[in-house]
Amino acid sequence: MKDITLLSSPLQGFTDFRFRNAFHRYFGGVDTFYAPYIRLNGKLIIKNSYQKDLQPHNNSTLEVIPQVMTNDADEFLFVVKYIQSLGYKELNWNLGCPYPMVTKQGMGSGLICNPGKIDLILKRTHEETDVTVSMKMRMGYEHAQEILEVFPILDKYPLKNIAIHARIGKQLYKGGVDLEAFQQCIDNTRHKLYYNGDITSVAKFREMKERFPGIDHFMIGRGLIADPFLPSMIKNDTTEYPKDRWKIFSEFHDTIYQQYDEALSGPTPIKMKMQGFWEYFSQSFSNPHQTFKRIKKANNPRAYQQAVRENLNEG
Repeated sequence: MKDITLLSSPLQGFTDFRFRNAFHRYFGGVDTFYAPYIRLNGKLIIKNSYQKDLQPHNNSTLEVIPQVMTNDADEFLFVVKYIQSLGYKELNWNLGCPYPMVTKQGMGSGLICNPGKIDLILKRTHEETDVTVSMKMRMGYEHAQEILEVFPILDKYPLKNIAIHARIGKQLYKGGVDLEAFQQCIDNTRHKLYYNGDITSVAKFREMKERFPGIDHFMIGRGLIADPFLPSMIKNDTTEYPKDRWKIFSEFHDTIYQQYDEALSGPTPIKMKMQGFWEYFSQSFSNPHQTFKRIKKANNPRAYQQAVRENLNEG
């Protein structure tokens, strides 16, 4: 599958520069990483954590695209200036986030039903800057027709691409992807589309590739954390794991653990951080429930390391 481009979908709280660098080093297979979104909350200030995440020296071996979450043109333009000052040429606009704390404020997938506002932001951005804009979207928040009503607006602008997660916002991650609705998107826009949603195995990827032969960019989100070998296996068109699978995974785990442990203060934040990862990691172990339960029960660093060793021994 050499003619396929794989992209890492951003997951807030997971796919920061530490994760991205370790992933790239140990597993590979991802062509481009999207950084978790910058959100300003009405103040034209870039938080330290966002700054650190996008610093070129923290992303020197990767292709990274910054992302913004906003429904305000001034905020959008402020972020454009910021990322351009760091040397980035593209900004991805998040109209995909499904979480109520975002959508209730008319952002993420909660903005798709407001074509007028989308138009205003894109108009100002294209008139006042030379940044390349790409989009990350869902089908809508309430129903899958919402995106179709936005396409005439999007078609007015030279967007690089639109990556579409084939669900509506209020589904969150429940229920299946809507492949019929994704096909409608293909039929109703002149823009290049990327497919996103439920690529959790090589078999699932092959199914999507067959279903949408014209799509050559696929975005993987949760599936890439649950099974970090997935992108390189897709690229190599194989369902075989490397012989030293658990050794590679163990080294990757130790690298991110050490880096997060240094960055976070105290035992509780690192425990919560790693527990978040293991909720995904455990899905590719032979007994996911038992694997995750061990991690949850570990209430100090030593117990945690012991739980990790037991998990890796069982694989």
